[in-house]
Amino acid sequence: MGDMDPHIFAVAEDAYKQMSRNNKNQSLIISGESGAGKTASAKYAMRYFAMVGGSLGDSSMEEKVLASSPIMEAFGNAKTTRNDNSSRFGKYVEICFSHEYRIVGAAMKTYLLEKSRLTFQAKAERNYHIFYQLCASATLPEFQGLGLGGAESFRYTNQGQCSHLEATDDAADLESTRNAFSLLGVHESNQLELFSILASILHLGNIQLRAKDRHGESCFTEPDGEALGLFCSLLGVEKSQVSRWLCHRKLVTAGETYVKPMSRRQALNSRDALAKHIYGQLFKWIVSRINKALRASCRQHASIGILDIYGFETFPVNSFEQFCINYANEKLQQHFNLHVFKLEQEEYMKEEIPWTFIDFYDNQPCIDLIEAKLGILDLLNEECKMPNGSDVSWAQKLYDRHLHHSPHFQKPKMSTDAFIVHHFAGKVEYQCSGFLEKNQDTVHAELIGLLRASKSALLAELFPEEGDGNIALPSRRSHGSRVTVRPGRRSLPATDKEHRKPISTQFKASLHKLMETLSSTAPHYVRCITPNDCKRPFEFDAKRAVEQLRACGVLETIQISASGYPSRWTYVEFSSRYRALMRPEELTGGDEQQTCQLVLKRLLKDPSKYQCGKGKIFFRAGQVAFLEELRGRRLRAACVFIQKSFRCWLGRRHFLRMRAAAICLQRFSRGFLARRFVRGLRRTSAALVLQKNFKMALARRSYLRSQAAAVTIQAFARGMFARRLHRQMVASQKAVVIQSVVRGWLARTKYVRVRGTVVYLQCCFRRMRARRELRRLRLEARSVEHYKQLNKGMEIKVMQLQCKVDEQARENRSLSEQLSALRASHSEQVERLHSELRGLREDKAQETRIRELQEQLQRMESEKSNLEGRLGQEMEELKQRLTELEAMKSNLKEEKDALNQRIMEQSQELEDQLRRRVAAESQELLCQLEGERARYQTLVKECARLEQCCENLQDEVAFHKRTPSLRRSPSSDSILDSECSYPSSLSTAPSRDDADPQSESPDQERGRWRQRNERRRTRSDSPPSSLNDDDGQDPYEKAYLLLLGQLNVVTEDLARTREELRRAKAQLAHERKPFEIFKRRNIAEILGLNKSPEKMSEEDSMMEEDLKYAYDAVRVSNKLLEGQLQEQQLQHEQELEGLRLDICSLKQQSLIQDLQLHQEEDGLQHQIVQLKRENLDLAGQLERQEKNMLKLRKQLKTSMKQIQDLTASREAKWLEQKVKVEEMERPLDVPHPAGAFEGMLGCKAEDEGRLIRTIITDFKPQHSPGALPGLPAYVLLMCFRHADSIPDEHRVRSLFTAAVSGIKRVVKKHSEDFDVVALWLANTCCLVNCLRQYGRDQSYRLGNTPKQNQHCLRNLDLASHCQSLGDLAIQLHQQLIRVAQKKLKPMIVAAMLESETIQGLSSARPPGYRKQPVAPTYTLDSLLQQLSSFHEALGRHQLEPVVVGQAFRQLFFTVSGVALNYLLLRRDACSWSQGVQLRYNVSQLEEWLRAKGLQQSGAVEVLQPLIQAAQLLQVKKMTEEDADAICGLCTALSTPQIMRILRAYTPAAGLEERVRPSFLSSVEKRLADRTPAGPCQLLVDTAHLFPVHLPFSCSPVQLDEIRIPDSINLSFLTRV
Repeated sequence: MGDMDPHIFAVAEDAYKQMSRNNKNQSLIISGESGAGKTASAKYAMRYFAMVGGSLGDSSMEEKVLASSPIMEAFGNAKTTRNDNSSRFGKYVEICFSHEYRIVGAAMKTYLLEKSRLTFQAKAERNYHIFYQLCASATLPEFQGLGLGGAESFRYTNQGQCSHLEATDDAADLESTRNAFSLLGVHESNQLELFSILASILHLGNIQLRAKDRHGESCFTEPDGEALGLFCSLLGVEKSQVSRWLCHRKLVTAGETYVKPMSRRQALNSRDALAKHIYGQLFKWIVSRINKALRASCRQHASIGILDIYGFETFPVNSFEQFCINYANEKLQQHFNLHVFKLEQEEYMKEEIPWTFIDFYDNQPCIDLIEAKLGILDLLNEECKMPNGSDVSWAQKLYDRHLHHSPHFQKPKMSTDAFIVHHFAGKVEYQCSGFLEKNQDTVHAELIGLLRASKSALLAELFPEEGDGNIALPSRRSHGSRVTVRPGRRSLPATDKEHRKPISTQFKASLHKLMETLSSTAPHYVRCITPNDCKRPFEFDAKRAVEQLRACGVLETIQISASGYPSRWTYVEFSSRYRALMRPEELTGGDEQQTCQLVLKRLLKDPSKYQCGKGKIFFRAGQVAFLEELRGRRLRAACVFIQKSFRCWLGRRHFLRMRAAAICLQRFSRGFLARRFVRGLRRTSAALVLQKNFKMALARRSYLRSQAAAVTIQAFARGMFARRLHRQMVASQKAVVIQSVVRGWLARTKYVRVRGTVVYLQCCFRRMRARRELRRLRLEARSVEHYKQLNKGMEIKVMQLQCKVDEQARENRSLSEQLSALRASHSEQVERLHSELRGLREDKAQETRIRELQEQLQRMESEKSNLEGRLGQEMEELKQRLTELEAMKSNLKEEKDALNQRIMEQSQELEDQLRRRVAAESQELLCQLEGERARYQTLVKECARLEQCCENLQDEVAFHKRTPSLRRSPSSDSILDSECSYPSSLSTAPSRDDADPQSESPDQERGRWRQRNERRRTRSDSPPSSLNDDDGQDPYEKAYLLLLGQLNVVTEDLARTREELRRAKAQLAHERKPFEIFKRRNIAEILGLNKSPEKMSEEDSMMEEDLKYAYDAVRVSNKLLEGQLQEQQLQHEQELEGLRLDICSLKQQSLIQDLQLHQEEDGLQHQIVQLKRENLDLAGQLERQEKNMLKLRKQLKTSMKQIQDLTASREAKWLEQKVKVEEMERPLDVPHPAGAFEGMLGCKAEDEGRLIRTIITDFKPQHSPGALPGLPAYVLLMCFRHADSIPDEHRVRSLFTAAVSGIKRVVKKHSEDFDVVALWLANTCCLVNCLRQYGRDQSYRLGNTPKQNQHCLRNLDLASHCQSLGDLAIQLHQQLIRVAQKKLKPMIVAAMLESETIQGLSSARPPGYRKQPVAPTYTLDSLLQQLSSFHEALGRHQLEPVVVGQAFRQLFFTVSGVALNYLLLRRDACSWSQGVQLRYNVSQLEEWLRAKGLQQSGAVEVLQPLIQAAQLLQVKKMTEEDADAICGLCTALSTPQIMRILRAYTPAAGLEERVRPSFLSSVEKRLADRTPAGPCQLLVDTAHLFPVHLPFSCSPVQLDEIRIPDSINLSFLTRV
């Protein structure tokens, strides 16, 4: 491709090859004028790298890299007069590659977005493409609520009069943009919220601002304007606030705040500045999300950067943006000159190569004019710092400084507010108007404060709250403008210039960083040439092209390339690269330079084709390619020789194997033939034996048939005679049988009747007693032991059969012995007879005797044969019977085993069903509890948002705080507003002076309100002149304070409702104890396996009925509590709405008052009367609000009483009895002896600050060894007891407020110190428990001793303070988690996945696994040590075990989520060895939890996804049974996670096979049928926080026994 004509792919291929060959970062610098095709060239280069480099670990990384282009074009490109898709920002895309030179990620940096185009477009130009895409898609269903229309209906899109472009489909482009967002991981909800913000910008431009008078020094917005309403509704801000701060601004001086109206021009500029600022922040957010999606999944090895920056621009009217763009092009041209001309020729001279210098255009003087000291940018920044700086004065300074000193600076002939700069591409005239304003980029803080109070989550992310100081909003990945806003609460002076650095300074710094980045890489230049200035296709203006080539130095570059040496090698590199071309005699010398020269003389015949310098060899064009061709030929010949030798070895090995196989076949064939011959001989012999036995069997069968027929005839004859005799006997006994049966039936009938009556009475009597024992008996009957008892019968039967078999065997042995004895006697008789026969033969006289003996011998032989036959038959019968008994025994044993197996299966199945049912019910109750906690924390966040809204309302009320004496002209109309006169009851840390009006009760406020009304009635009779002398409080301010007090009362009621809800939850947990007992019982006793289905259904119904009653009670109580909470929230919202309506009415009244101020003096009396009436109406409204509050309180008390009666009536009665006994036993009014310490500490008002510094700000536990844990909490409690004994409620509130503020300051100062945060979390929890334990609520006193009951509070109720402390404890817990997560996150991946805790597993890892160059920084031991340090710190401060368990549950969730996300994103980490290693590491974590006693904290459950992922890597992945096992095993993993791990699984080389696609589809199909237990997302949200529960625990410490160490120095406190 390098031999082709100039093409973007050729340049990209050259950069990729150099990166892979030299291991050096590369860069593509694409430059040219506007409209030359830079953006298209950059996209083609990115497409080439995505295709060639592929991706590692994530198959969609190249798609993500390409998907960033349509998004950036939609939000950063627009139509100009020279280009329909002009980039209005600069970007540098860095594509990261791994060691294998595969794409692993990318990063994007942006430069100077042209925000002025958002509010103004010249003729034939357009705004950014995204706005026209939205307008073209306004008919989509999801965009119906945005109020969009055609682009012609919006001011920000119709100025250029070019709403549509030819060959461009805006609707289709928006669909491509949305698809790109989805591919980059931006959720659909975030996209819709982003489009809502874009639509609100369009509506903001349509807001109409009108002047109040002809001078135009103040203005107002139309209150019924549609654009204003849509803007406020889309952003979730208040309409009145926006309409006010668009027309006013706030000036802050030392201690005072002025609100000044703006002219219509200033208001329009402020509106446009707000729109530009919102779009700028949105653009930065999009860039950060793209960088997050393209972040490299592993460490990069090399990179290629693509610079696509705006080209040189010149328009009829050029402003600040064109100046910065052309300045950037000057810097790029300077870099080109430095690299191509200066460095190239300097290297020739350094190497002493004969060379003639080539002249070229150097633009350094033009750059010095712009950025040098007292240059254009320096003078611009200096003018911005001037109090009355203007564009005209800046232009005059430029004329005075550079007009006669720089040849690159000129002044237009017909203008005094413009200047001309001679750039490398031509002269450009810049208009000075707007330079200062664009360089400052000012946005008022009041409008930013309104956006922060918005309900939109994305808008809150765009404008985060960063403390009370300067709030900076810099981009993470770009060097764009940085806007700094300053809140109005600051007491230091502030101005409208709220930037630390101007735009020009930031842009200059970003350009220098860009130049440093480009200098550190090997550049590749792409020069884009504009063919013509008319945007016409297939037209080429040769003169215009030559001008561009000459301006950018391409002609000089061609001259250098033609006469220079473009390729160069060092001697070491040349020797290493072309060693294959060297001969042995050339390698004998030790001088590499001489060796290289000898090789070159032999290979390159023409000496002019190369030059040898001091350290390098320079080649002309084409010579390196010739050397590469020679090297390729040499390597190819070596490969052919290696192949020849290898193939010879393969052929010989094949021949030897064939010869061995032939010998083996011959041996086996001969053996087969011999065996077949022997087999024939055996068959012949066997045939003879079969014939003999068959003939014998036929004869025996005939004999047995004859014998059986005779026996059958005898049996039938004997049976006939027996039946005849039986019939005779039956006939004589029939009558007797009939009589006995009838009499027995009559007796049994009577007995059954009597017995039924008795049994019925017994059943009625025993039914109640039997029900009590029914469950126990049935549980015992259902146990597995019963089945064992049943089986005992079967075992006994088998034993009996075995005994019977043994008896038969013994009989068999006895018969065998008898047979042997008979045989012995028979042999003796035969011997005896033989002897007698011999004697008879000798005695011929006794022949008759011999015949008799012979006959007797024959008879004995026949008897012997009969006995032998009978004995043989009996033996056969015994053997057959024994066989039957053995078969029966085996069958019974199999039936027993089957029955036992069935019993165990049924037991296991029923046990699993019951466990699942109990677990489901428990999980449901836990989910409800977690939901309640989550809703409570949501209310805390909502309270924080209401604080921001309250501050906005304070500003609004301050705006209407005008007295008749402050009548001024419109030009100097300003309102004095001091923050110290507006105490906020919602502030988290109010001062001591502000606490006095807050501590007053509503009755006192009503009294003061009536007194002021009476004073105003008395003053209304006096002359009007007395109004000017009245310096009293403003009635609107007091009305606001009274409304704020009512809001505080509602908040306190809501806190009490939450506390009562907590108690109800505690009762609910008490009622859940039967479920826990039910779970802990023996499953086998509960199941009842030996019962019939009817009995089992009856027992299950009874059990379910009992459970139903308990669950119905809990559900009713929950519904009542939820209903009460919803009613309270609804009432709270109604009251807030009422307060807003009152404030609106106050605003209208104030506007009426302003109008009346401009009337004649005669209307003052009428105004006073009207004010009196309005005051009376307000007082009436307040009284009605108070009545409603009283009604609500009564209803709340009634509802809570009903709930308590419903859920805990018995506990309440027992509690009342115990409280009465304690009150009777406790001496109430007995004074303590003089001098005895009663556990109280007196603190004076002037010593409060000293107390807070001693026990909070400067308190360090290590400086006071032996001090009681939680000592600051006990000291504050003793101070509260002293204030309660006085009683002094003001002192309690003041001390409580100061303590909370001190804790917040200490934690904020040491926000990164885990030990400090843990210390104050423990003290806060201790103080909350102590206030509850010693408070007025009797339910918390159950664990107190009599002495602690004497120390309880008696006069004041601190329940509201407990709620505030609980919120503070939750915030401290979340801060503790953040600190611990910050320390743990860098350790998780290295400790869990990269460290080798099991030696030898690294050798079993797959070939593609990326080895670590060095040992991992953190190991599993370091992670466990860090966790142990956390646990030790929490234990040292004696934090509640439940809170400690919740903290470690959150930390282990973070460990599991980070490790699992890393495993999902790394393809080389998914292997069997990694699974073994991970499972071992997780087991070490579980062992650590068991050692610390945290196994019940829920930390083990959050580790289940990681455990199942490790098991998934270890299981077999081949058959359908494996797929079922995987689906049953991975219950805590989502479907995308399981499929991701299976697809990324890398088998061990030579040991495993890859997972087949059919297996993946089978698993995916099974997982699709599974009901997901949670959100089916790929990555775990590690930022998720579990709700926090703070339990109550009774402290055993006696207050009068606490000893305070002298090192703490609390001598200024009085011991009481």
